[in-house]
Amino acid sequence: MQHVKQPTGALAGVRVIDLSRVLGGPSCTQILADHGADVIKIEPPAGDETREWGPPFETDENGDPTASSYFIGVNRNKRCIALDLRKPEGKAVLLRLLETADVLVENFKAGSMEKWGLGYEAVLKDKFPQLIHCQITGFGADGPLGGYPGYDAAVQAMTGLFSINGSPASGPTRIGIPIIDLGTGMNAVIGICMALLERHKSGLGQAIDITLYDTGVALQFPHGSNWFMSGNRPKRVGNAHTNVAPYDLFPTKTQAIFIAIGNNGQFRKAMTILGRSDLADDPRFTSNGGRIENISALTAEITALLVEWDGAELTERFLEAGVPAGLANSVDEVVAHPHTLHREMVVRDGGYTGLAAPVKLGRTPATYRSKPQAFGANTQDVLHDAGYSDAEITALVAGGAVLTKRSS
Repeated sequence: MQHVKQPTGALAGVRVIDLSRVLGGPSCTQILADHGADVIKIEPPAGDETREWGPPFETDENGDPTASSYFIGVNRNKRCIALDLRKPEGKAVLLRLLETADVLVENFKAGSMEKWGLGYEAVLKDKFPQLIHCQITGFGADGPLGGYPGYDAAVQAMTGLFSINGSPASGPTRIGIPIIDLGTGMNAVIGICMALLERHKSGLGQAIDITLYDTGVALQFPHGSNWFMSGNRPKRVGNAHTNVAPYDLFPTKTQAIFIAIGNNGQFRKAMTILGRSDLADDPRFTSNGGRIENISALTAEITALLVEWDGAELTERFLEAGVPAGLANSVDEVVAHPHTLHREMVVRDGGYTGLAAPVKLGRTPATYRSKPQAFGANTQDVLHDAGYSDAEITALVAGGAVLTKRSS
């Protein structure tokens, strides 16, 4: 890692106080940090719980676990300290840090900041008028579900994502990545960047209200649009598509291939490569609507044609002809793929390996300056920057307002 005191990037000069844990908030702040923001991660006394979400774990020289891969994956480029906000002295440290902050990100249960005397409307808005406060919660502060806790999979279920994932045989199925948390983090980044842009005009910060529930509902595309127009409840179609065909995973002689055809021209090219150009002229398959109506017959035709094909060879033939297709790769195959390496989507530096930033800015690219830090590792650095003396820091640690070791 390149250890740089003053980060570069599109968000260089922006300071973010990160009170978030788990995934939605930390994924947001890692994106901000990758692009140059100075992110100060403030953990609670017991630490971010994802430090223990393993195995696998990173270990120290004695072989003892220090942090899980889950924590490592979304906490690079941050400076880490820990505060007990229940203590007046801990709250005072946070308020001192907010004096030079542009953004506050937190994902406590709704009402927690108010309970600690740190609510945006009651305290922070007047005390720090330029501060952008991004609050991430499960469901928001009010409404029928307001104030309830939310975790990714439970909200996937509640927002209908289970209902449209899987097959008729499998039943409702969780999407295999924490798509709600990751989507919420991305929405938070978008909101923060919009608020920073607006602040240039108004000179004022504002509150941003981001919820897991809203993200899940917004991800219901095209199923929401289909429901609004047809009134028909979406069905689980496995790897296929409800609106487009052929758009499905097919077996080959070797590796399964996903064929993603979006128009008639692509369909004709694909059938020509497979030696059955006549299928493109079959009245059942000449339009996308017809292919959807006759999906069982079409799937049977294509499945029979692929039996003797090598998946990798066919994928290459399709792509060269302009037909979207892809091998069903595993994670290890993806990270070792030549195009992944060409796109520099894996960061390796010393003992750290991670997935790189997907947003490629030409003049102000993302940078990878420091690996995820140990609990409280940057206490001295952060508090010295805020004007605290060594004696004051020692007193804060002795009093339990600042922690350098995790509490049980």
